[in-house]
Amino acid sequence: MTGARVLVVDDEPQIVRGMRVILRNAGYDVESSATKAEALDAVAVRPPDLMVLDLVLPDGSGVDVCRSVREWSALPIIVVSAVGDEREKVRALDAGADDYITKPFGADELTARLRALLRRLGDGGDEPAVTLGDLTIDLASRSVTRDGERVHLTPIEYGLLAELTRHRGKLVTQRQLLTAVWGPEYTRETHYLRVHVAHLRAKLERDTSRPRHVVTEPGVGYRLLDSP
Repeated sequence: MTGARVLVVDDEPQIVRGMRVILRNAGYDVESSATKAEALDAVAVRPPDLMVLDLVLPDGSGVDVCRSVREWSALPIIVVSAVGDEREKVRALDAGADDYITKPFGADELTARLRALLRRLGDGGDEPAVTLGDLTIDLASRSVTRDGERVHLTPIEYGLLAELTRHRGKLVTQRQLLTAVWGPEYTRETHYLRVHVAHLRAKLERDTSRPRHVVTEPGVGYRLLDSP
């Protein structure tokens, strides 16, 4: 998506300047916000194609921004922070972030992450709609309904569901899902799967303690099944 609009949310001017150079050189249009309030206003008034979000802001946290945005938008969000604690990564993912990159990072790594996330957002496919019990998954239009009601998924959630749908009824390993949705360098990040599959089930399953559609094969992967 050359020319995609990226909102950089960071209160450190030198970081913003560096990202602006990196992203503009890669063909993106770049805007910036320095606070939580500015970021939420920017997303509401002129939604970007993707947000690059720092975790520490002067008037709140990046986690708070993720939670607020996820109340009404599936905007792709990459969290960028010097905080390397895995618990913070999980908190950000739990709040709705789609990816996480730790400072310091290279220009190639940042732009590769953006390309991968935007590519997942743009992947559609022309397969007809698939109906599994109360679910209808239309890969061509990137739409999901349950009992006729639209289900709003984040790009990562949709990517997982689309991969499972393409292999419906078959076991899809953790490695396959991580490679397809995050990339081959993420094959050990199984906690990503746990967090996002939990979110997906919360939106698709009537009883998340007894899932009927997204079923776990312990220690191996997942299957997408018709409801019994």
